[in-house]
Amino acid sequence: MQSDLISIITPMYNGARFIARTIDSVIVQTYPNWEMIIVDDGSKDNSPEIVNDYVRRDPRIHLIRKTNGGSASARNMGLKASLGRYVCFLDSDDLWLPEMLEQQISLLKTKNCALVYASYSKINEFGDEVYHAVIVPSRVKYTSLLKTNSISCLTAMYDSDKLGKPLFDESLKSMRDDLAYWLNILKKEPYAYGNKNVLGKYRVYTASTTGNKKKLIKPTFLFYYRYLGLGLCRSAYYLVHWGINGLKKYR
Repeated sequence: MQSDLISIITPMYNGARFIARTIDSVIVQTYPNWEMIIVDDGSKDNSPEIVNDYVRRDPRIHLIRKTNGGSASARNMGLKASLGRYVCFLDSDDLWLPEMLEQQISLLKTKNCALVYASYSKINEFGDEVYHAVIVPSRVKYTSLLKTNSISCLTAMYDSDKLGKPLFDESLKSMRDDLAYWLNILKKEPYAYGNKNVLGKYRVYTASTTGNKKKLIKPTFLFYYRYLGLGLCRSAYYLVHWGINGLKKYR
């Protein structure tokens, strides 16, 4: 394992429309010591060819191809192949600001902590900013994360010397698997620390935002009730908080 190397894990499925812009946002990072592992999850478009063009030009970029299994399985394959001490995730349609890696690794070292995250803005299919930026709290613990997931895969970074490289739970079928991932970390660590600077751009597809939130209500309740075993009353309590806080993110 390379001590100051940052491993960037990017799951990709039919990402031809945006993957070049995503990779470009990594290439311009002010922190240069990174590897980007793009895991193609059985794409049917020409996104692997686009990535291969970057692979030929930059030895820090790698492409792994697999049959379709969902974003959790793709991230896990990337984690198993990663060589860096520090780990972060970037979806194939999202973007980073140039200071993302530099600021987050600095925060990890300053706080001497295991996990950090940052604020982010939201953009539509055309790259225009929509809604308001999500400004994160300065720190979160396990119980506060149950009410709303302040830790976005887009801006999170962790130190594998402190945590190892835990895998995503593929049994969740990529539904709330990111929340489960951070909760499992915060069972062991007292806090994760937030950077209030906006360091990422999260792409939302505005036509389906409301519908997607409605579709998540039942799986989110079952996540609390069955997966976490919180019981009926506590599951309902956290579901209400999740719903209210989720609506605040899209106004």
